[in-house]
Amino acid sequence: MPRLKLITFDLDNTLWDVETIIIRAEADMLNWLRANAPDSLNAYTKEALPGLREQAVAAHPNKRHDLSFMRTEVLYLVMRAAGYPEKQARVLAVHAFEVFFAGRNNVQFFPGALELLDNLQSRYVLYALTNGNADIQRTGLDQYLTGAVSSADVGASKPHAAMFRAALDATSTLPHETVHVGDNLVDDIEGAANVGMHTVWVNLTDKDLSQTNHHPSETVTRLCQIEKAIARIEDL
Repeated sequence: MPRLKLITFDLDNTLWDVETIIIRAEADMLNWLRANAPDSLNAYTKEALPGLREQAVAAHPNKRHDLSFMRTEVLYLVMRAAGYPEKQARVLAVHAFEVFFAGRNNVQFFPGALELLDNLQSRYVLYALTNGNADIQRTGLDQYLTGAVSSADVGASKPHAAMFRAALDATSTLPHETVHVGDNLVDDIEGAANVGMHTVWVNLTDKDLSQTNHHPSETVTRLCQIEKAIARIEDL
């Protein structure tokens, strides 16, 4: 088998805990809204947000996979619902999103994540492959990764084959020369296997394999195990 050339990484819940990050980023944004658009808090509620998201998707169906656009659009609808004029609502929405996005990219990496990437980058091309909207420059991952493919770029989300093929096309790599590393059994493991990639399942929370029809090439419970898992795939 040809030598492995490309390692693609999921980001959220593979290299960091995304739920904690989003909660903190939302809190930062709400503090900004209280100071700069207090009337918006009456419209930014758990009850109203699902309907506003549906409205945003209905108005922009081709952007449904672009999480940054969709969040900004929902914030705009929040501002309009709160009574702000259209131009002001747009400005406020953009500013509120930027506060959120700064927090969203202020990530705390899982132990061993950066050491892993540093060790791998000298031997393989490393790429991010994410349904989320984390920015590799803002997170500092551009020190290790050659590039990134997001669902916003492709117009589809993992496990759609287009996501994985985009990374292969960007790097002129064949599926059997690639390992995809991720935490989600369907989005990551099943999606990558369907296009012929090797897979490493990052199982940090003791999940079972019942969610997928595909078994990963390797399973790890700590990030420090990934390098050896890739080496075992390389030796097949």
